[in-house]
Amino acid sequence: MPKASSPYKVLVVDDSAVVRRLITNSLQGAKDIEVVGRAADPYQARDMINQLKPDILTLDIEMPRMDGLTFLKIIMEQSPMPVIIVSSLSQKNSKQTIQALSLGAADVLAKPDGAHSLGKVGDLLQDRIRGILSSERHFDRVLAKPDATAQKSAKSATMQINTIASKGPFHPQSIGLIGASTGGTIALRKIFENLPSNAPGMCIVQHMPEGITKAFAESLNSVSQMTVREAKDGDYVEHGLALVAPGNYHMLLMADSKGHQVKLKQSPKVWYQRPAVDVLFKSAASVVSHRAVAAVLTGMGRDGAEG
Repeated sequence: MPKASSPYKVLVVDDSAVVRRLITNSLQGAKDIEVVGRAADPYQARDMINQLKPDILTLDIEMPRMDGLTFLKIIMEQSPMPVIIVSSLSQKNSKQTIQALSLGAADVLAKPDGAHSLGKVGDLLQDRIRGILSSERHFDRVLAKPDATAQKSAKSATMQINTIASKGPFHPQSIGLIGASTGGTIALRKIFENLPSNAPGMCIVQHMPEGITKAFAESLNSVSQMTVREAKDGDYVEHGLALVAPGNYHMLLMADSKGHQVKLKQSPKVWYQRPAVDVLFKSAASVVSHRAVAAVLTGMGRDGAEG
């Protein structure tokens, strides 16, 4: 990890010279971040890692000679370090991105598609780098083994829900609320592997870009007894159903005669996030606070604390 007075050292790995330049330019204005190298493929990246000792990598998935997933697996097995996946968000790449997160990637961002998206991607990437490298989390993950923070968070949240379950049938209006950021994908997977099919309806905000959340929900559904899917505007929260907030949409809870209904909105970001955990939690507090179990698994910045 870098010293407090030293800039965070970033290695950019992407086969596109244009994207390497865009990412580098997006980080140049940050005094606490330095791009120390740019690699066109994992073989160049391997040599640069040994030579430059970066604190964090940005990594594309689809590259020649060796794909990003294979390289990520090697990194996590041989010398674990923080990796941010920067990828296009096609349906195919969404599934690969979820796989990358399960292999130990710290976060995922949409690849810049030109100068017009440079500022947006740059601000997000700077926030992610600072959040990951300034945290106390240890990046000693190995293949298929979540880090201690994610495992502890998942165990705690699962125990809360199962404790309520042991006291008798769930109340019809009981709801589970979960917020997560960097590292949350691993913790959420552990939770949903252990929840019963009749668990209270769940609403989940995981900081993740548009185009990825659908595939992420499908990955949770594949390991859970509950039904897990991306939320749609107007959905009702029901036992046995978990709803994941879509990327780029806040998710709120409203109450009516039929129960608790999900509303999706593209209102301004909160704590630089959309979806934001605080938006979901605060809306739930006004309609279902006495029958809700809420958990913040992992975080970056302040999102979730007030909610």
